[in-house]
Amino acid sequence: MAESERTARRTGDGLLPEHSVLSLEEYLAMQRSIGNETRFRVLNALVEEGARSASELRDRLDVRSNALHYHLDELVDVGLVENRKRKEPDADGLYSYYRATSLGEGILRHGVRELMAREWDALEEYS
Repeated sequence: MAESERTARRTGDGLLPEHSVLSLEEYLAMQRSIGNETRFRVLNALVEEGARSASELRDRLDVRSNALHYHLDELVDVGLVENRKRKEPDADGLYSYYRATSLGEGILRHGVRELMAREWDALEEYS
């Protein structure tokens, strides 16, 4: 491999299309974000069950409210989850809810979950 190719790979050049919507750093920040078990579980719940309020997520995942909000903020900051506001409260009086973005769904489905599915497939094949 030529030195310029090695340098390009190290710096991220050539890994993304020339006019990529996101930078390599942004993609890596997303990946790091779901490397945390709580954030992975939050994103997984939002992808599997759809939009949820923070209190619904807190009850579903049995996470303290302040810890949950910390992890939700991280997921929102990297673009994997969005916080939406209702114009009118729902039946419980809640105005705010969270939902996975298309990037959040994509990184979950084609990242860690795909690896997990492959492990299940291998176990079935060789059992």
